[in-house]
Amino acid sequence: MSMESTSAELKVLYHVSHSLLHQRDVSSLLSDALEALKDEMGVRRAALTLRRGEKLYMEASTGLSDGERKRGRYNIGEGITGKVAGTGRSIVIPDISTEPAFLNKTGFGKTPGLAFVCVPVRHEGEVIGTLSIDHPTLPEKRLKSLMGFLETLANILADAVATFRAEVEEKELLKAENERLKRELGEHFHPPNIVGNCGAMKTVYAQIAQVASGPATVLIRGESGTGKELVAKAIHHASPRKDLPFVAVNCAALPETLVESELFGHEKGAFTGAHERRKGRFEIVGGGTLFLDEIGDIPLSVQVKLLRVLQERSFERVGGHESIQTGARIIAATSRDMENSIAEGTFREDLYYRLNVFPIHLPALRERKSDMMLLADHFLEKYNEIYGKNIRRISTPAINMMMSYHWPGNVRELESCIERAVLVSSNDVITAYSLPPSLQTAKTSGTTLTPDGKGADFTTLVNSFEKELIVDALKNTHGNVAAAARNLGLTKRVLHYKISNLGMNPRDYK
Repeated sequence: MSMESTSAELKVLYHVSHSLLHQRDVSSLLSDALEALKDEMGVRRAALTLRRGEKLYMEASTGLSDGERKRGRYNIGEGITGKVAGTGRSIVIPDISTEPAFLNKTGFGKTPGLAFVCVPVRHEGEVIGTLSIDHPTLPEKRLKSLMGFLETLANILADAVATFRAEVEEKELLKAENERLKRELGEHFHPPNIVGNCGAMKTVYAQIAQVASGPATVLIRGESGTGKELVAKAIHHASPRKDLPFVAVNCAALPETLVESELFGHEKGAFTGAHERRKGRFEIVGGGTLFLDEIGDIPLSVQVKLLRVLQERSFERVGGHESIQTGARIIAATSRDMENSIAEGTFREDLYYRLNVFPIHLPALRERKSDMMLLADHFLEKYNEIYGKNIRRISTPAINMMMSYHWPGNVRELESCIERAVLVSSNDVITAYSLPPSLQTAKTSGTTLTPDGKGADFTTLVNSFEKELIVDALKNTHGNVAAAARNLGLTKRVLHYKISNLGMNPRDYK
């Protein structure tokens, strides 16, 4: 062995020993060791694999891209690396370009004149992985010496490798357990105050269940009218704070001059009109939940004070000097593009990160069309009770209109739509003409435009309305024309005539 190679090996051992003493992160320690091999000994590439079951996974490397590293997977006994792990014996390949057993799984190529040395990593008698290098080819004696050095290095690193493997396995178990819990929570947890069963909402339910029990700050994002306050209430009622107050503040509805006073309270004489001391929402809520709706509209001057509350859990009233501690849980919501607000300088980036500890995204109604009728039926039942009505269903044309509409106002707009329809309906069915004009497009109402671009004529409009009445009557009587005629106050002959003119077939409704 040459003095030069001995010096390089000593430098690697010194570097690794120093890392073992000072490097607390095992992953970084192993990466440092591989980098030392590359820097001090002229190694082209170095890799560490870990055994998990009957497979080897490349967990650390130098000289390889992320994609090449991820491709470095072997079955025990497969290729040179798999064989070393399976037999526990080191292998030296003087030239990888002439070796059929060298599989080149990483894809960097079988470069001529490049040697490959692979040694097992043992811990308590078990082969737990391999350490391998690619090095410009050397005489056989030098390669054997290099293999011996790698075996020594593998023994030194064995405890660290075993710890790293345990950490990797623990992370995988935790990940699998989290996924299992997420699936179970999504399947079984359903807040009683929220309607919807689509996939996106099941994800929201799982997130509510995950975050409810702790004190983490939650930021609910979604368009206006998607039900952000309902989610905030669901988190509160599923938490240990459920018997404590839930206080909601709409930051957009408060004048800028009063926001600070509303949140933190004020002392007597703090400003004109402050005739007595007043508690703010943080004091009123105590250890309960404070819901800050439309947090994106809060003034910059108040953002600084809110940031302090989130960091230090204390505040002062306006005009006061006494520090008041708060145990309130903060849930915020916004319909704004917060990233854009930060870029424009209207919202503090540090406050955003304090609020965004656990983000929940609420889908727009147009993204959850499968929940449309569940929501519509829920609101129908609600407003039947409020207005003393007995409306039993929504007609097919009305459903088609609702499903075709883009709902810019989301669930809030749907609720208003159903409330209006309940009010104006004169029988037990919500029909298309009970819906607001904004839903009654030419396509959904069957009144398409004429070739000259004008609206449909009077006859077309009447026929569309008449057809809807007849369809409902045939549905109710399961295609019985005579019974449908009686319900409509027509003779059977007249109804048959109208059905024929409209191109309908009563058998379709049996």
